[in-house]
Amino acid sequence: MAPHRRHSPKRLAGGILAAAVLATAPCAAGPAAADPVALPSTASEAVARMIELSRSSDQLNQQALDAQADLDAKLAVQNDAEALLATKTDAVNAARDEVRKFQPVIDRTAIAAYQGARTNRMFAVLVSDSPQQLLDQMSMLDVVETQTTDQLKQFKKAGDAAAAAEAAAHSAADAARAAATRAEEVRADLERKRGELGGAIAQVVEAWTSLSVRDKAAWAGSPFPPGFDRDTLLQGLVPGSGTSALAAGLTRVGDPYVWGATGPDQFDCSGLVQWAFKQVGKNVPRTSSQQANFGTPVKKSDMQPGDVVFFYPEISHVGIYAGNGLMLHASTFGVPVAVAPISSTPFHSARRY
Repeated sequence: MAPHRRHSPKRLAGGILAAAVLATAPCAAGPAAADPVALPSTASEAVARMIELSRSSDQLNQQALDAQADLDAKLAVQNDAEALLATKTDAVNAARDEVRKFQPVIDRTAIAAYQGARTNRMFAVLVSDSPQQLLDQMSMLDVVETQTTDQLKQFKKAGDAAAAAEAAAHSAADAARAAATRAEEVRADLERKRGELGGAIAQVVEAWTSLSVRDKAAWAGSPFPPGFDRDTLLQGLVPGSGTSALAAGLTRVGDPYVWGATGPDQFDCSGLVQWAFKQVGKNVPRTSSQQANFGTPVKKSDMQPGDVVFFYPEISHVGIYAGNGLMLHASTFGVPVAVAPISSTPFHSARRY
């Protein structure tokens, strides 16, 4: 997210030359690292170095935000997996208790069978002294057999449920462990990106503090381009539309750019977009890459004020289209929220929310 304007090399030369020995922050998807030893030989090279430092830092900022969002998602999966494991563990315990309820019956049946208990109908015929006694014996045998069969069925059902519950619990435990491992991997990646971002920010801040007041003003530029007519732009805006989000965002012109900020009085690029749409009741994702998958795609030739525009191949910058080839955006460190041409930044795509 480099500054989207060019300044007089003479005005910027003094301060930036003093900071020109700073190396570009590490960034896997960013521009090639500058030589940390070589000094810029011209004011133009000094300006390019400052732009490069800011661009790399802004890019790292979005990467760190993406990593944080990924970590949050992984932690949610982990929490769900651990909750499921607790539920499955409770089910196992309940199933085991159910099995234990039938164990005495199973034990008595097994002992009776082992001891050769005579409980069949032929035995009843042999030992009965009268037809009535035979009927009574056989009725009693039917009852015992039915009860035993039912209890055996319930015992088997409880045993099967316990086995299934244990299998589910093992699966849930494996899922919870895997989720925890993935979360820790993402956490480590996030900490690495945060470390890189911290180093990059320190370089940019050091370069910024070396600039004179006049150079800082030149770097910040103007909040509005010549001829920009806010009132005409916002005529007939529809509540809750992209144009109304643009109107909300325009109230923040002049607020400072701060890495990772989401308002209400300081922003990074995606933070400004999220804040503006939140003011009109739309919950937009946090990072520029996430925002590039939100809403519906719009061709560049069909863009309307209030559409969201994305820049650079890796989608590391975002703004809100303001019509006539202009956009509202939080550019980079030292450049407040402003309206600027979209042509100064490599266009990627546009979406309508």
